[in-house]
Amino acid sequence: MYRKIIVAIAFGGIEKGEKILRKAASLLDDGGEIVALNVIEDVPTYVAIELPANMVEDAMQDSRDKLKALLTETGIAATVEIRNGPPAKAIISTAESYGADLIIVASHVPDFSNYFIGATADRVVRHAKCSVLVDRQKV
Repeated sequence: MYRKIIVAIAFGGIEKGEKILRKAASLLDDGGEIVALNVIEDVPTYVAIELPANMVEDAMQDSRDKLKALLTETGIAATVEIRNGPPAKAIISTAESYGADLIIVASHVPDFSNYFIGATADRVVRHAKCSVLVDRQKV
């Protein structure tokens, strides 16, 4: 069905990441590629001053290690990609740079706060140039 799938995984819900990785594997064409993506959000400058200089690099390495462990656990072959910045923007940028034809992202059932600030999944759906599969999760 799909040749290149971006699977956005947040470590706050690693079980969701495993579920959507398996979904991606089931939708992948023979010879296709899955890109397992985790985004490290930028730390505001006023906060970063108080933090160790290598905090972002350490967080990126930790994310890389966790994604590799998840892939080993599931037995799913995927390229690991770690980006930093606003999550929705990083997900869309990754999809464009890889020429993805599908993004899979987990999302909880929206609550009242999503109507004011918007969820990452909402932004990805609105702005992605490829298909987006939102895996709904119960809160």
